[in-house]
Amino acid sequence: MNTPAPFRLYPGTRPLLVSMPHVGTFVPAQLASRLTGDALKFPDTDWHLERLYDFAGALGASVLVATHSRYVIDLNRPPDDRNLYPGQDTTGLCPIDTFDRLPLYRAGGVDDDEIRARRAAVYDPYHAALRAELDRMRALHGSVVLWDAHSIRSVVPRFFDGRLPDFNLGTADGANCDSRMAGQVLAIARRAAGHSSVLNGRFTGGHITRHYGSPAQHVHAIQLEMAQCIYMDEQYPFDYVPALATQLQPHLRDMLEAALHFVERAAVACKGQP
Repeated sequence: MNTPAPFRLYPGTRPLLVSMPHVGTFVPAQLASRLTGDALKFPDTDWHLERLYDFAGALGASVLVATHSRYVIDLNRPPDDRNLYPGQDTTGLCPIDTFDRLPLYRAGGVDDDEIRARRAAVYDPYHAALRAELDRMRALHGSVVLWDAHSIRSVVPRFFDGRLPDFNLGTADGANCDSRMAGQVLAIARRAAGHSSVLNGRFTGGHITRHYGSPAQHVHAIQLEMAQCIYMDEQYPFDYVPALATQLQPHLRDMLEAALHFVERAAVACKGQP
């Protein structure tokens, strides 16, 4: 089995970068042999986001797509593995169990040497590419949006009670992007008939938005965690449901366009200042 690069990057022409850190399903053969049958179904993957966001390229956005499973290493966790939601349960940098608390490994787990090796092989290259693309876009445009795209099963008792809202927007309580941009995106989500939405609810953003988002430096980062039931089957084999997805995509596109237009207008305004 050939080992793919840790990411695929599709550079765009406008100041929007869509990051997809949890869509990968590749696991090296040596690691796969240690995983349980439950783990090898990859239930905690952010399934089908490349297909769902297939309009991003037409918007001129750059798209960064992870290839390796989050069971290898979680690209949206801090490198020191600290908990971003103190007092609440979460999985780690190199997880040892699924969202349903089922063990990933047939025996044992992951030691420090293996974690360092996975960081060097997968984590660091992804983040280097993310930083380089943000820097390239900011140099060209002056201001940029980082849109961190995620999805999760709508019911995961380990992490939240009841059913999750459909659109969970996170900006670290306003620290990662201009509140006006977040408000415009939230307004679009709220207008989506039949869908529920929240800003900075259970999911306020992970490591990627918190680390790279800096409105003072003209990088506006926002995370969207979607309930998977609005575009796919949440049960194995996790099929994409085109009838649902095609209804959802216009709302997603409107949200991305709103964020993109906000930073483009801001960039023009900055250039016009003496």
